[in-house]
Amino acid sequence: MIQIVKQFGSVVANDEVNFRAKAGEIHALLGENGAGKSTMMCMLSGVYRPTHGEIHLHGEKVRIRSPKDAMRLGIGMVFQNFRLVQTLTATENIVLGEASSFWRGPRWLARKSEEIEAISKHFGLPFPVDRPIWQLSVGEQQRVEIVKTLYRGADFIILDEPTSVLTPGEVEQLFETLNRMKQEGKTVIMTTHKLKEVMFASDHISVMRKGKMIATMAKSETSERDLAQLMVGQESNNDRTVVREKPAGSPMLVVSGLNVYADHGRKVLDGLHFDVKAGEIVGIAGVSGNGQKELAEVLTGLRTWKDGDIRFDGNPLRNGSVRGAIEQGIAHVPENRMKSGLAGSLGAVDNLLFKSYRSPERSRFGLLRTENNRKWSQKLVALFDVKTPGIDAPVRYLSGGNQQKLLLAREVDLEPKLMVAMHPTQGLDVGATAGVHDLIEDLRNKGRSVLLISEDLDEVLQLSDRIMVMYGGRIVGNIPREEANREYIGMLMAGSVEEDAG
Repeated sequence: MIQIVKQFGSVVANDEVNFRAKAGEIHALLGENGAGKSTMMCMLSGVYRPTHGEIHLHGEKVRIRSPKDAMRLGIGMVFQNFRLVQTLTATENIVLGEASSFWRGPRWLARKSEEIEAISKHFGLPFPVDRPIWQLSVGEQQRVEIVKTLYRGADFIILDEPTSVLTPGEVEQLFETLNRMKQEGKTVIMTTHKLKEVMFASDHISVMRKGKMIATMAKSETSERDLAQLMVGQESNNDRTVVREKPAGSPMLVVSGLNVYADHGRKVLDGLHFDVKAGEIVGIAGVSGNGQKELAEVLTGLRTWKDGDIRFDGNPLRNGSVRGAIEQGIAHVPENRMKSGLAGSLGAVDNLLFKSYRSPERSRFGLLRTENNRKWSQKLVALFDVKTPGIDAPVRYLSGGNQQKLLLAREVDLEPKLMVAMHPTQGLDVGATAGVHDLIEDLRNKGRSVLLISEDLDEVLQLSDRIMVMYGGRIVGNIPREEANREYIGMLMAGSVEEDAG
């Protein structure tokens, strides 16, 4: 990619960027949120067109005007925000748009399902091929996207934050897959903020900052500290120590005998018993698809429960009432910010108002207080360092990290009694991740409760006062932070051992 410039109105997302990747290598692309990495890859995959500059593939100049052009050239991209049709099955999503997808006989789709299932098993990326996408967890949906690219035979594969929702074991399996691709001569570009994974998996590393390419080097020529400094323009220290300002209080959330069934009828939560105390961060570790998503939905009113009792701040929690959860003081950071947390076509003001528009500060006599709301929104955008062309710009144009910061600004401003946070730092860079961690710890230190649900074991170990492990819809481990052992937790996550969770 030669002298690439991309402008969105007056905003320059890429400023004369040069980028080169070789056949048969894994190339990591690093940078803070908003640095221009995803924009570069979107031009390579045909989603955007460059304002200026050239793209060369195998030594020849190419014009990539659409994702179809990119796929024809052997370029495939797995996006951080998945491009899947929610009502179609995994198989239907994967074959959608291919030349042979027209009706080919009564067994055509069944044969395709068998082919796709074989590919998914071969690469260690299992998922139910005949289940609708909306019934799959985020981790399973990501596997569908990766298998879709592999199924279509791409030689040039772009992975945007590919390990965000994978366990350590799944990450190792993915890297084995990437190495097989590399050995077959495929080119893999991986955008990620996990420096350990970059140093483990990549051959070359490029760093972007503020729309410019800062440096490209071989892995042997750099270190995690050097990369972090290049990304943020200063030294970054990832070592954090959990500091409790005061002991935890009485239980804020008490769950007893909770049974929940998923949309497809399978029992996903089986007799859950646990509590979360005031002034405590409880981390939930587990492989994606073991009931974490359904637990978060139950607590935030998005899903009803069949049996059991949930008491919050001494009162029964309303069953299946989102408004009830908000009014009782429960905030929510969903696992998919653009599906469940933000409206991409609306600006910052409207997105910030979603949960507070009924309050006297935000409206009067049923009419929004427009001027007050705009000043309030500008204050929050500045306070949480959300980089946006303006508070009226559609949030779908913001980088993933800035979208997440905007969502957190809304939830934290509510001063919740309980924060239910699913993958709160997914797709965030080093600096933004540290900022989110500070917010979570600040809530705890103010006597609020936090239920942190994450497949990033490092994050769970780093932040939690107590760690619960979920497997098969049950809590199989309940471990104080000072007794936590990575190997033992990994065994619990895999279902290899079970302790008394009480």
